[in-house]
Amino acid sequence: VSVGRGFITSHALMSLEARGTLFVSPGMETYEGMIVGEHSRDSDLEINPVRTKELTNIRAPGKDENIRLSPPRLMTLEEAIGYVAVDELIEVTPKVIRLRKKYLDANKRKMMKNKIMQ
Repeated sequence: VSVGRGFITSHALMSLEARGTLFVSPGMETYEGMIVGEHSRDSDLEINPVRTKELTNIRAPGKDENIRLSPPRLMTLEEAIGYVAVDELIEVTPKVIRLRKKYLDANKRKMMKNKIMQ
C-alpha cells in the first residue's frame, strides 16, 4: 500500500520487487492508499514507491547500476473483482484499473482495523 503521492520511480521499485508481486510500473502516478503490489506475506505493507535516488557530487566507478524490473501484473476487471478484499475497492478509469484501500489515510485504516477486532 502506497504512502507517497507522485510518480513511481524505478529506484524505489527495485528494492520492493523482492517483497512480492508489483501491480505498477515506473512512471505511473500513485497516491496514498493505492495498492501497488501483493506482499509475499498475508499482511499489508506500507511503502513509498515515489522515493528517489539521492544524488551526490561524488562519483565512484561501478556505483551506478542498471535497474531491471520484471513486468507488472496487470489485472482485468474480472481478475480485480476476484482479488479484492473486504477493505479494498476497485477504481476503473478508461485507461487503467487500480486497486485501493477503502480508507486512504494510514491512521484511519489502523483505527478501523482495531474497531473491527474489538
